[in-house]
Amino acid sequence: MKEIVLYTQPDCPPCEITKMFLNEKGYIYTIKDIKKDAAAHKELTRQYNSFSTPTIVIGDTVIRGFDLERLQSALDDGIK
Repeated sequence: MKEIVLYTQPDCPPCEITKMFLNEKGYIYTIKDIKKDAAAHKELTRQYNSFSTPTIVIGDTVIRGFDLERLQSALDDGIK
């Protein structure tokens, strides 16, 4: 399984739903809070060209914004 990184911030309902989704499915992931971690914010904007949360990185796949269908598809691909 490829590493899963979730870029999040406080008071982000879609971020919380994404966390619940990943937890229910039993995935292990790394949380990077862009409000508490300046380096994470820099990664999000510069490396992944994203300005929204949640942003999920699975290997080379970057999912910007809330999209559970795309997330599930990327997770399914990561299992192979």
